[in-house]
Amino acid sequence: MQTNPALSLRHFLMCLLALFLSVGAWAQSAASAAATGLDNATCLSCHDGGKGKLKASDGKGKERVLHAVAADALAKGVHGKMQCVACHTDIKDNAGTGNAHQKNTTEPLKKVDCAGCHQALWEQVQKDGKAAERPRLGTVVQNIELYKKSFHAKPNEDDETKPNATCDNCHDTHSFNVPSASLPKDSPERAAWRLSISKTCGENCHTDQLEAYTDSVHGKESLEKHNPKAAVCSDCHSAHSVNSTSGNAFKLSISSQCGSCHEANFASYKATYHGQISTLGYAYTAKCYNCHGSHDILRVDDPASKVHPDNRMKTCKTCHSGKKEIPLAPDGFASFQPHGNHHDFNKYPQIWIAFQIMVQLLVGTFGFFWLHTLLWFFREYMERKQRQSQPHIKADVLPANMAGKHIQRFSPIWRLGHITFALSLMILTLTGMPLFYPDAPWASHLMNALGGPHIAGKIHRVNAVIFAGVFFWHLFYMGMRVARDWKNFKIFGPNSLVPNLKDAADMLGMFKWFFGKGPRPKFDRWTYWEKFDYWAPFWGVTIIGVSGLVMWLPNVFGAFLPGWVFNVAAIFHGEEAFLAVVFLFTVHFFNNHFRPDKFPLEVVMFTGTFSLEEFKHEHPLEYQRLVDSGELESRLVDAPSPAKMKASRILGFTLIAFGLTLLTLVGIGFFTSL
Repeated sequence: MQTNPALSLRHFLMCLLALFLSVGAWAQSAASAAATGLDNATCLSCHDGGKGKLKASDGKGKERVLHAVAADALAKGVHGKMQCVACHTDIKDNAGTGNAHQKNTTEPLKKVDCAGCHQALWEQVQKDGKAAERPRLGTVVQNIELYKKSFHAKPNEDDETKPNATCDNCHDTHSFNVPSASLPKDSPERAAWRLSISKTCGENCHTDQLEAYTDSVHGKESLEKHNPKAAVCSDCHSAHSVNSTSGNAFKLSISSQCGSCHEANFASYKATYHGQISTLGYAYTAKCYNCHGSHDILRVDDPASKVHPDNRMKTCKTCHSGKKEIPLAPDGFASFQPHGNHHDFNKYPQIWIAFQIMVQLLVGTFGFFWLHTLLWFFREYMERKQRQSQPHIKADVLPANMAGKHIQRFSPIWRLGHITFALSLMILTLTGMPLFYPDAPWASHLMNALGGPHIAGKIHRVNAVIFAGVFFWHLFYMGMRVARDWKNFKIFGPNSLVPNLKDAADMLGMFKWFFGKGPRPKFDRWTYWEKFDYWAPFWGVTIIGVSGLVMWLPNVFGAFLPGWVFNVAAIFHGEEAFLAVVFLFTVHFFNNHFRPDKFPLEVVMFTGTFSLEEFKHEHPLEYQRLVDSGELESRLVDAPSPAKMKASRILGFTLIAFGLTLLTLVGIGFFTSL
């Protein structure tokens, strides 16, 4: 059998280091032994476990059982060259008689202070400037600090004079050897140490947990198949920083502990509502053990498993019981895929298809409009550079009675709908982003500022109702307008927002203009990008609204829809929201505010009017049609007052700043999630 020279050398060096670290303590303990007249041979004359069951008289005719020490194991351990009295400092020779316990043999000994000894050694090493040579001592001291804050260090409920567990309960200091956690990962010694952990914890203290673990999938791998890679107690609970399993610290860390082995399942769990809330630092949603069990975890296909299809609904209802704010789990929950992902078509076809649809939509939309934006910026910037001495819009000569006049473009009801729509969308973004990007550095802080997931959820749903309300109100409003003037309404007319062939021609003309192959197209009342902005919410509100409603009322929809619908709804809701937010705060902002002819702000949606010069430049066909029909003068209004313009600018810049802040947070979240 061949061995790895590097591993063997590392093992040898670790053993040598352990031996070296004990030299100083050994020298000190030898001096202590000499001073007391007690050496290890004297102690082992009574406490040598090889002599069978040891008893001693208390001097009053009563016998008691002595603590047995395996002499051979002690000699081979890291403390083997130390004298017993170096740790048991209250043991003294009784006037040179060799009676180590003086007069009262029933008086309990002081508890050995493992931590104090190791901390003193580390302090001395630091004073001697040899900390770099003995890093393991520093690790031990760090573990001591972790232990002091752990559940094991807390007073025991039955006897508050004792902690729940001490160093000796786990390490057995009389036979403690080279720290196994520091051995090479693939070494037989480390494997043997890992395989012993569950018995160390279970046989000493946690007998019920060991019994459950023995029959679990982890226990069978470790105890029966001797697989050192199988999960043992310390993988889930840690070794020195053991926390109470009922505390939030444990609940928030346990799923990541599971994920250290089950990486793919942990990633898919984090994408669920349960995982998102947990990642944000709130402990009340389901963790791995809530569904799979803990010490008694079984394979999914085991009929006794908590997540076996026959038992799944019962498991879901342990939390989704219909009490408080958690709705009763409907039958559809049984087919929900908590670990579903978009990578595996054969296993999760609906999720894969939904994700592909959204990816294609995102790539297509952003690919086209971002290219459109870049080309437009470049072309308009170059034209403005050629006329640097001119104002933003080249002023044409207007009749004297029209000078300084504005034209009404948006009525107060349109402007109210726009501002309500915009604000509700921004608040929806603010309250939804932390769930979509829970790992982002700002996510937990923002969620805390919002008052936590429960309050943020209520704010989100209220604004969702407002958002949908504005949408449906607009449908009603437009329906009434069309109905009142049905005889004159032309579905593809110049005043209609319905796309037509001219829009396609205008789009082609714009690309020709971008590349200097033709003049800029002349637009009528509505441009093709304005029509896209108008119709996009019909798709977006439908997708976001329906998917959001499904997730809002899972008990209603789960009663008649399969569980995978919730997986698909989460994808549609999140990705469509991402599309809407990024499109609005990049493309829409550019088209209306950031292109050179508009920069830094267009206030027409706040004032409802814009100047006649700008109207003639932006919509020349509508301008000419109104001139030819004699309707232009009837549409003219006075320019907004300075106070109204100032208020409009403040409002506009505030909304833009809010939007760009949200866009920045989304960008950070997006790149953090990659």
